Parts: sequence; structure tokens; C-alpha cells
Amino acid sequence: MSLMIEGGRRLSGDLTVQGAKNSVLPILAACILSGDVCVLQRCPHLEDVDTSIDILRHLGCAVRWNGPDLEVDSSTLTRWDIPDRLMRRMRSSVVFLGAILARCGQAELSYPGGCAIGARPIDLHLSALRTLGACIREEGGSLNCTAPGLTGAEIVLSIPSVGATENAMLAAIGAKGVTTISNAAREPEIVDLQAFLQKLGASVHGAGTSTVVVEGAEQPLHGCCHRILGDRIAAATYLCGAASAGGEVFLRDAREEHLSAVTAVLREAGCDVQSGAESIRLRRDGPLQGVRPVRTAPYPGFPTDAQAPLMAALTRGKGCTVFVENIFESRYRHVDELSRMGADIRVEGRVAVVYGVPRLHGAQVRATDLRGGAALCAAALAAEGQSVIAEIHHIERGYEHLDESLRQLGANITRS
Repeated sequence: MSLMIEGGRRLSGDLTVQGAKNSVLPILAACILSGDVCVLQRCPHLEDVDTSIDILRHLGCAVRWNGPDLEVDSSTLTRWDIPDRLMRRMRSSVVFLGAILARCGQAELSYPGGCAIGARPIDLHLSALRTLGACIREEGGSLNCTAPGLTGAEIVLSIPSVGATENAMLAAIGAKGVTTISNAAREPEIVDLQAFLQKLGASVHGAGTSTVVVEGAEQPLHGCCHRILGDRIAAATYLCGAASAGGEVFLRDAREEHLSAVTAVLREAGCDVQSGAESIRLRRDGPLQGVRPVRTAPYPGFPTDAQAPLMAALTRGKGCTVFVENIFESRYRHVDELSRMGADIRVEGRVAVVYGVPRLHGAQVRATDLRGGAALCAAALAAEGQSVIAEIHHIERGYEHLDESLRQLGANITRS
């Protein structure tokens, strides 16, 4: 499948941002802990969500869509293994490990797959689970885990890993006693996971800070209804698309407090950004300007997932902008594709220097990964002529109907 975008149209209109991919995936794993029916409101229709559903069904859970909501009944869970064919489809599949261990006391799975954006070892995940008492044997790419009795402990993460924080939280629900996770990731999606766990009846506190405290569940948990947080990375992508093409867009279910690092850069680049309680409006009339160095960092720093869309917008910014990628070492795979459209970008290791050009031109390009594919869409919106973006299955892993959303904002985009 491909997307065809006729560039040169200013964006205009309003859009409700989808539910957060990085929030719903660990919450889907957490549904296992309830042993009951959970309803996830505003669950995004994504390939990664489909993979999570396939995993849940393999484990014996009953899952069904009810309009925009997803119902998960984990009372019927019968298995504790995840086959290699499902693990390879998604990096986030590893977050099921902590939940399965907490519920079943054992788990068997292989190493996960996902976008090729650099090394994303799961050492921190395994170390955290071992600290809680899990016995994990690694054999030929498979993980055989047993945990007849997890015990609360102090887990100190060497870096604030989102996935390791989530896995530790889920496993700690099934541990006896209190678990303290230090140097925990602080992302809004961690806060959303905590809110969901609290609705199940679990005692979890501190999400959003560097210390999360989990008290092992002494009583059985129960089902709940939970509305998924708005996707801040999708919101950042649409803001960058409007900055690239020009115009004015209004986003609902987007909180600037979750995106302040991105909106600050967009303002510096010449965009007018206004926000409400759960909305953001961006207007760009004049030319974009190069900005001070953009360095990706764990939340609340500049998100690595927004680096590529912002870079695409600033390919036409006057002057130059330096990007420093501190999270993943292979996150510039979109640069060669942007160069096909006329961008002038020089890469040396983790540093990319973007020299603004007067115009971009349409070209045949391909999405190399999820956020890189979104970046190509942002660039194509501003390019002269037609761009064809191939291999959009990467994009569909994290964006719900991206073409329909951009069309709603006035873009000339079709799918073939």
C-alpha cells in the first residue's frame, strides 16, 4: 500500500487526536491482571493493537470491538506462552511478560521485534523481574520464566526506560509486599497505566515522578472501564505537518503540558501556538526559521518519536538546525528519503544538521519506520508536486487512518 500526497496545500481545520498507542499497549497487557472484563474506550485501530489482540486471544482471552471501544475478558485465560510469530511483530510485546508472570507464575516467549531504529535491549526488563524473584533462562532467543512467588523489592533502573518501568509495575502487582521502582520513566503514558491499574483495584502511586511504589495485590482485582489518553506523538505529528505546509489546525484531546518540549521548538521556528485545557491550536503564516539544537531526551525532554516529523518541517526553515539523537542510534533512516525530496541534511553519528532549502519537490519515497514514515508525510504536504510514500504498513503501526485525518485537515491525499 502507498499514500499519494499532492503538496502545496495549506492545512486548515480541526481534528480529535486518536488514543495513545504508547498508552494502550501496556494497558492491554495489564488487562490480564484483572481476570475480568475491561473496556478500553477510544482504543485506536492500529496494527500494533491488532498484534496485542492476537496475543491476548492466543492466551485464551476473549476480545471484541464495540464501535470505538475494545472489550477484553481475561477470565478465560488458559496459556502463558507467546509464539515467536507474534513476538516478532511488535517490540512492545515484551510488556506482556510482567503481566503473565504476575497472573500465571510462569511465562514463555521469544525476543520481540519492531522497527529497526537501533538497539533496544530488554536487559532492564529482565533485571527488574529477576529482582522481584523471577527465574529467567535465556535459550536460543527464547525466554523461559518461572515465578512461583514474586516478592516486593527495590528496583533501581540504570536509565528511565519506559518499557522496563511498565513491566516492573505489572509484575509487582502480583508480588507480595511493596515494590519501589527508582529512576522510573515519567512519561504521561506511565501515568495512564497507573490510572488503569488503580481502577482495577491495585495500589500504585508515584507515576509521573522518578519513584513509583506498587503494593502487591492482596485481594483479587476486578474489571473496569478506562478512556485511553490522547496520543501526544500523533498530536506532535499533526502540528509538525501544519508547520510544514502552513495554515491553521485545532487539535482536540491534546494537552500542551505533555508536548511542551515540542511546542516550544515550533514557537521558536515561527509558529503561533495556543492551548486550552485539552486542545492545541497552531497557525503558521510566515516562513519557518531554523532553531537552536534539538536534543532528544527522556520525558519531559524532547521526545525521540517527534524528532523525524519536526526535522521534516524544518527542511524548509531559514538557516540550519542541529538535531542530536540521544535515545536510538539508528533514528535517521528517514534522512535519505527526505533527501530524495530535495532536503539538505548532513548526518554524522548521532548528529544531523538540517540546512533549510527554499522548496521541496515530490518524489517516490518509502517509509523506513513508523515515525520516519510520518515525517515523509509532513514533508510531502509542503513539497511541490506529487509524492508517493510506499511501505506504509510502518505508519499504520502507530497512526489511526493517517490519510483520513490529513484529508480532514485539507490535505490532498489518497491511498492506493
